[in-house]
Amino acid sequence: MFFKRPVEIPTKSQALVGRSEAIPTAETHFVNGRALQTDIPAGFEQAMFGMGCFWGVERMFWGLDGVWVTAVGYAAGHTPNATYEEVCTGKTGHNEVVLVTYDPSVISYDALLKVFWENHDPTQGMRQGNDQGTQYRSGIYTYSDAQCDAAKESLAAFQPRLADKGYGAITTEIIPAPEFFYAEGYHQQYLAKNPDGYCGIGGTGAVCPIGLNA
Repeated sequence: MFFKRPVEIPTKSQALVGRSEAIPTAETHFVNGRALQTDIPAGFEQAMFGMGCFWGVERMFWGLDGVWVTAVGYAAGHTPNATYEEVCTGKTGHNEVVLVTYDPSVISYDALLKVFWENHDPTQGMRQGNDQGTQYRSGIYTYSDAQCDAAKESLAAFQPRLADKGYGAITTEIIPAPEFFYAEGYHQQYLAKNPDGYCGIGGTGAVCPIGLNA
């Protein structure tokens, strides 16, 4: 970590070619033992977030009541089945993201958005803290019109709270969920395997007014 990397997303023609087959990853979640790649349980939903280094971000979500399973990976770029080393060049366009499968009868999407907004700085553009590069950008990747509407409404609600703390404009990208590429096995639930490992994620101290009753 702590490296300066490109801060402009490459075009598709500039991006690395990638590969046709998925890179190897873990079969099960290190914390709860559930399969990482399986059908979504009936009635469950998915959410995808980018908040900086995905090691610390994933830890925020896997212990929440109602979250079934989490996984880290790469999304919102051009290079299919990119490796971590390729993503780190800044030539894939990918963001480091966390995929969250959750039970909406237990935890709402608004509650997940509240965790998202309050636990990183969404005003930093192509970096998060000491980590600089396109893979560390703030992003919400939505799976439905309802998620998209909720994400945009939460941004509008959170911006004044950030302004009150002296922060500038939110730079978070909100787009339909792109294809998710699972990261290598050693990245999955990294901080459960390495409790003293690097995190690098921190909030602004601003309180998001959504999801307070979730």
